[in-house]
Amino acid sequence: MTVSTIKICAEEDVALGSAVRVTIDGTAIAVVRDSAGAVHAIGDVCTHGDISLSEGFVEDDTLECWAHGSKFSLLSGKPLTLPAYDPVPVFAVSIVDGDVYIDPTPVVVD
Repeated sequence: MTVSTIKICAEEDVALGSAVRVTIDGTAIAVVRDSAGAVHAIGDVCTHGDISLSEGFVEDDTLECWAHGSKFSLLSGKPLTLPAYDPVPVFAVSIVDGDVYIDPTPVVVD
């Protein structure tokens, strides 16, 4: 955990295969537990339709927008299916003593 991380919730608050929306300094972030149980954080706004991704569907390590079906990688933020073609930001997540912490500075992913 670094100085810039922010405690979001208890790890148990993010159910397997689900997402929850949090807002940090006006930025909407989807906190997602993938099918394998890992916790991720990506921007919560679909780059195609300005829709909340946290209301979508988790499958393996992707989050699918419920409105138009674009799937975003939880690892890179990149869209894997159309109609979206711009990535969403990815945020570093750490789990400390059963709590989820997020660094609100987006990670640069190649």
